[in-house]
Amino acid sequence: MEDHSFVVGQEFPDVKSFRNAIKEAAIAQHFELRIIKSDLIRYFAKCAAEGCPWRIRAVKLPNAPTFTIRSLEGIHTCGRNAQNGHHQASVDWIVSFIEERLRDNINYKPKDILHDIHKQYGITIPYKQAWRAKERGLAAIYGSSEEGYCLLPSYCELIRKTNPGSIAEVFTAGADNRFQRLFVSFYASIYGFLNGCLPIVGLGAIQLKSKYLGTLLSATSFDADGGLFPLAFGVVDVENDESWMWFLSELHKALEMNSENILQLTFLSNGQKGIVDAVRRKFPNSCHAFCMRFLSESVGREFKNSRLVHLLWKAAYATTSIVFKQKMAEIEEISPEAAKWMQQFPPSHWALVYFEGTRYGHLSSNLEEFNRWILEARELPIIQVIEQIQSKLMTEFEDRRLKSSSWFSVLAPSAEKRMIEAVDCASTYQVLRSDEVEFEVISADRSDIVNIGIHYCSCRDWQLHGIPCSHAVAALISCRKDIYAFTEKCFTVASYRETYAEGIHPIPGRLEWRRGDVAPMDDDPQVVRPPKFRRPPGRPENKRICVEDLNREKHTVHCSRCNQTGHYKTTCKAEIMKSIEQF
Repeated sequence: MEDHSFVVGQEFPDVKSFRNAIKEAAIAQHFELRIIKSDLIRYFAKCAAEGCPWRIRAVKLPNAPTFTIRSLEGIHTCGRNAQNGHHQASVDWIVSFIEERLRDNINYKPKDILHDIHKQYGITIPYKQAWRAKERGLAAIYGSSEEGYCLLPSYCELIRKTNPGSIAEVFTAGADNRFQRLFVSFYASIYGFLNGCLPIVGLGAIQLKSKYLGTLLSATSFDADGGLFPLAFGVVDVENDESWMWFLSELHKALEMNSENILQLTFLSNGQKGIVDAVRRKFPNSCHAFCMRFLSESVGREFKNSRLVHLLWKAAYATTSIVFKQKMAEIEEISPEAAKWMQQFPPSHWALVYFEGTRYGHLSSNLEEFNRWILEARELPIIQVIEQIQSKLMTEFEDRRLKSSSWFSVLAPSAEKRMIEAVDCASTYQVLRSDEVEFEVISADRSDIVNIGIHYCSCRDWQLHGIPCSHAVAALISCRKDIYAFTEKCFTVASYRETYAEGIHPIPGRLEWRRGDVAPMDDDPQVVRPPKFRRPPGRPENKRICVEDLNREKHTVHCSRCNQTGHYKTTCKAEIMKSIEQF
C-alpha cells in the first residue's frame, strides 16, 4: 500500500485495517473523504469535493473478518492543496504515526511532529492537535498519569522487596487520599554515601511537566573521583518551605537508620530560605554553603558582564583573605552596583577562605548532571520518572564498579593526578626542618610553613582540598613519609570501590507487577489519587519576540496639546505646570 492505490477485489485483514488504509490514502493523496456508510460489515465513501466522481465500496466476507473492495468508481477530478490541513488527520491517526518515534525519543516535540507530517504527507496540522496526539501517545505507551499514582504504593513495595533496606514511601493528604509526597532512597545509595562518598550533599529541585506537574527534590553527593552520586530523591505536589522540611527530615531518618553517628555534613544549595531553615533544624551540626554555579548565574543575569562572573569565581577559589579582597576590589572597580548587590551573600557562605566547613574544593553542587538524567522523563507519569532514575542508577553503579576494578593507584584518578602534579612541583622546593612535624618550604617566589602533624600548610590548599599540596608533599618526602597516608580517605580507590560495593537490583517489568485487581479510583478509598492541582490544558503561553519586532523602528508618540514627543495628551503635564505657575 506504499503507493496508496486500490483495486476491486483487494482484501484487508479486517475492517480496522481497511479504514486505516483508506484514511492513509486520503491524507497522502490530499483529498477529503465523505463517509456515507461505515459499520462492521460495510463501508461506502466518496470524495468530499463537489463534482468529483470518485467512489469506493467495501464489504466484509461471510464467515471471516476479511474486508474486500467490491466497487471503485471514477478518478479524482478535484484540485489538491498540499498546504491545507486534512479532516482525516485526526488525533488518533497522528498517534499511530508518532508512536514508534515516541518510544525511541520521549522528547519528540510537537513542532517535530508538524515537520515530519508535512515532510511525509505535505499537509499542515494545527500545533494543538500535535500536542494532544503526543499526550495521548505517551499515555498509550507508558500509561496514564492517573494510573501512575494508583500503582505507586505497589511500585514502592516492589522497590523495598527487590532492594532490601531501601526506603520508598508515599504520603497522601485529605480524606480522598490525594498524593502529596514521595520519598525514595535505595539502600545501595545510603551505604555508598556513608562508607565512601565525600561528606557533601547538594540539594536542588526540578519542575516536572506531567499532567499533574509536581517538583522533584534531590540530594546528591560526590564519589572519590568527583562523580555524581545520587543519595535520595522525592516528588512533592508543591515545593515550599514545608516540603523541604519534610524532605530533609526523611533524609535524616534514612541516614540515622544506617549509621550510629551521622557525619558532619556540608550542604550546597541555592540558599532559599526554606532549605536553609530545614538544614539548620534537621542537621544542626552541619555547614551550609551557596552553590557557586547558582550564585555566578545570578550575577550574570543581573549585570550581564562575564568579567564580573570570572572575578567572582576567582574570589570564591581564593585561599587567602588578601587575594579574596583583591578580587572583590576589582569587582567594585568594574561595577560598584555589583559589589553592593553581592553584600546580600555573606562570603562565609560561599568563599573558600571564609567558609567554616569542608568542601574539598567543590564549590558547586552536581545537580545539573542529575537533572539531565531525568530531563526527557519529566513529561511522563510519576512511576516512569522513578524508573528512569532507578535504571540510570543501576547502570552507573555497575559501570563504575567495573571501571574501578582496573585501577591500580592508591587514589582515584582525579585525586591521583592532583598528587602527581604536587610531586612534580615539590621536586624544585627547598625544605628546612624545624622539628618532628614542622617545616619551612621555600619555593622561587614564596616561603610556606608546613605542619604534618595537624595537616596544615600556610598556603591553605591542603586544608581546603584534603590532599597534600606541593609544599606538604615536599616536607613529607624530605622526612621519608608516605604522602598517601596524609590524604583524606574519601579520595582513595578503596573508598571508591566501597561506594559502589552494593548494587541496585532491577525491578520487575510492569506486566509482572501491574495490579490487575485495582478497583476504580472512585470506589476504593485506599487507592492513591492524583493531586487536585493539574497543568492547564493546551500549550503553555510564552511571550515571544519575533526577529521582525526587533528590527522594526519604534513608534514615536506625539502630544496634540503641547506638540512635544514622548507622551500623549492624556499624560501631558504642560497644563498642570501652567496652572502651578499661575498659582
